[in-house]
Amino acid sequence: MAGSCFAEVLSELVDLTQGERTALENLEERQRNVRRGAILQRENETGGELYILRKGLMMSYVLLDDGSRQILRFLFPGDMLGVSGLIYREAPETLCALSDCVVSPFDRGQLAQLIISHPRISAMILVYCQIERVSLTDRLAALGRTSAKARVAALLLELRNRLRATDKSVEDDFTLGLTQEEVGDATGLTAVHVNRMLRQLEEEGLIARENGRVTLLDENSLCRAANYVNRFERLDLGWLPRP
Repeated sequence: MAGSCFAEVLSELVDLTQGERTALENLEERQRNVRRGAILQRENETGGELYILRKGLMMSYVLLDDGSRQILRFLFPGDMLGVSGLIYREAPETLCALSDCVVSPFDRGQLAQLIISHPRISAMILVYCQIERVSLTDRLAALGRTSAKARVAALLLELRNRLRATDKSVEDDFTLGLTQEEVGDATGLTAVHVNRMLRQLEEEGLIARENGRVTLLDENSLCRAANYVNRFERLDLGWLPRP
């Protein structure tokens, strides 16, 4: 896999210079295969590496006192992994592969040099961290204030939109790639409740399911039911420094 996956994600928002692309390609020089189910980073363990996800699907999660798991984010090609641990000696979350993945590891010193040499890239990392923060805020509000149906609907929309951002062939149908338990751990529901909500969305004509694929049949109604906002849209990036 040539080029930089992170550069491809950033180029959807800004026109990167050749120097910026080269710097990001250098960040992704090394590659590591991560098998499905493997832990890339474990909560509360020390580690100085960050990663760019180049291929596959990963998740971040924390374990609660009762032993249950709360999935925080699903991670897609082009995402920078481990940023939340930059300011801590121990990782605040676990990173786990949901499929066979390829990551590019790099250390904090490389990131520091990138920030010095390319201020606009560092500003874009800030942008993505803020998008992530607002998305997590949406998830937190949903867990406390919305119905089970709305939570599952919002997650389906988020997964489709993130997949479409890195794969232009994705339209209204996509491979879910998650178990009902994983959907439940992301939405605060049991697997049984997730199954019930998926059936309800089907019965209402909002989605269809077949062989592990989900088709969004009525996206507008699904968005209304979920009170969903795509946080990768309507960005104001006019303040970014010049390259």
